[in-house]
Amino acid sequence: MPWQSEYQKKLMSADAAMRAVESDMRVYVHANAAFPQVLLEALTRRSGQVRNVEMLHLLGFGEAFYNRAEFAESFRHNALFIGANMRKTVLEGRADYIPVHLSEIEGLFRDKDIEIDVALLQVSTPDRHGYCSLGVAVETTLTAARCARIRIAQVNDRMPRTFGNTFMHVSEFDAIVECSQPLPELVPEQTTEEHRMIARHVSTLIGDGDCVQVGIGGIPNAILPFLADRRDLGIHTETLTESAIPLIEKGIITGSRKQINPNKIVLGFALGTREWYEYVDDNPIFDFQPSAYTNDPFVIAQNDNVVAINSAIEIDITGQVVSDSIGARFISGFGGQVDFMRGAARSRGGKPIIAISSTAKHGTVSRIVPRIKNGAGVVTTRADVHYVATEYGVAYLHGRNVRQRAEALIEIAHPKFRSELSEHLREMGWGPKMFADMAR
Repeated sequence: MPWQSEYQKKLMSADAAMRAVESDMRVYVHANAAFPQVLLEALTRRSGQVRNVEMLHLLGFGEAFYNRAEFAESFRHNALFIGANMRKTVLEGRADYIPVHLSEIEGLFRDKDIEIDVALLQVSTPDRHGYCSLGVAVETTLTAARCARIRIAQVNDRMPRTFGNTFMHVSEFDAIVECSQPLPELVPEQTTEEHRMIARHVSTLIGDGDCVQVGIGGIPNAILPFLADRRDLGIHTETLTESAIPLIEKGIITGSRKQINPNKIVLGFALGTREWYEYVDDNPIFDFQPSAYTNDPFVIAQNDNVVAINSAIEIDITGQVVSDSIGARFISGFGGQVDFMRGAARSRGGKPIIAISSTAKHGTVSRIVPRIKNGAGVVTTRADVHYVATEYGVAYLHGRNVRQRAEALIEIAHPKFRSELSEHLREMGWGPKMFADMAR
C-alpha cells in the first residue's frame, strides 16, 4: 500500500484515537516542546471510562490536563523528570517520581523493566517518502515509541523537520491525528549581572576547539556570549537554546575539531522560542539523537576537551551537589547532570563544572552550605565534582582533601556567609587539628 493511502486509512479524530487507551495501561508522552496537547486533551475526556492509567514522561511544556485532582482515579503521573506543570501534583502525593540518569531511561524500555502500552507522539508532516520527524525532541521518545505496543501520532504542520535519528515512517503509527499548533515556547530567562559574573569565570575554562555542553537558564544564556573570541567550538549536549545562534552564524561553533560527529551540533532536544525552532528546521548542522547516545558518558568522553556546565540547588562544603530537591521536596530530576559530569571527567582535557549563584532568595540564603538540608538527596557526589563556579570565582576540588575543598568553596561563597561556613569547618575538626589528634 502506498504510504499516502496508509496515512489516510489511519487518519482519525483525537477522541477516536484515544479509545486505544484502556484501564491499567501505561502511556508514554512525548516530552519538552513536543508535548502533544491535542492528544492529551482528548485522553482527559476519557476520564470517566478508564481507571489507573499511568502517565510517563520527561519534562513537558504545556498543561497536563490529566494531573487535575478530579481525574485522580483515572490517571496517575510517574515523572522521569519533574517539570513546573507536575511539581504541585508530586508534592501533594498525587504523582510519583523516578530518580534516574537520563542516559539510562531507554534501557528500562528496551529491557522491559518499564513496559509501554501506548506512546503519544507529536511529529512533523511526512516527507515525500512517508517519513515524519520527531522534530525538536528526540530524547527518550524515539526508543519509547519503538518499544510501545501502540503508537499514536499527532501530526503537526508547525513541527520542524530535524535531522539525525529523528524519523519514523507512517507505517509505524497505529493512528494519526492532524493538527496545526505553534509549539510551546521557553522565554529566555533574564540574564542578570550576577549571571554574567559567573559566566565570565566559567568562560576562562573554555578554550579554542573545546566541546561544550550547556543547559537551559540564565547562566547558560550568559556564558555563550563570552565565547565570541573563541575558534572552532564544538557542541555535544542534552539540549540547546537560541543563545547559540550568534556563535553559529559567526563561524565560532563549527565542531571541526571534534573526534566524533565532527562538524555537527549533537543534541537530544531543542527548547526555546519560535525563532529557535525555525532555525533548527531543515538545518543539517543539527544532529538530533536519543538520550542513550547524547548522554552516554562513554560517548561523551570520546571527544577531547569536553567542558560540561551544569547547575545545582545547593552544594555543601565537601562538594556534594543537590539538584533535584529542596530538602525532601522533589522539584526536578537527575536529568543528564551526572552523565555529562562523568563524561567530561573522562574526556582527555575535559572539565566538569557546576556553575551556581552564591545565594538564593534575594541573597538571604547561601547555596554553599555547611551540610545539605535534611531529606535532600545527592545527585552528583563529591568525588565527581571538579570545578565549582560562582560570581566570586572558581574552586577546583578534584584530588583535594576535605579541608582543602571546604576552604576553596568558602572562598567563592558570598562574603556574608563565609564566617558561618568557616565556623562549621572548625566545628567539624577538618582543619590541621583533626590530623594532629589522629596522630596522637
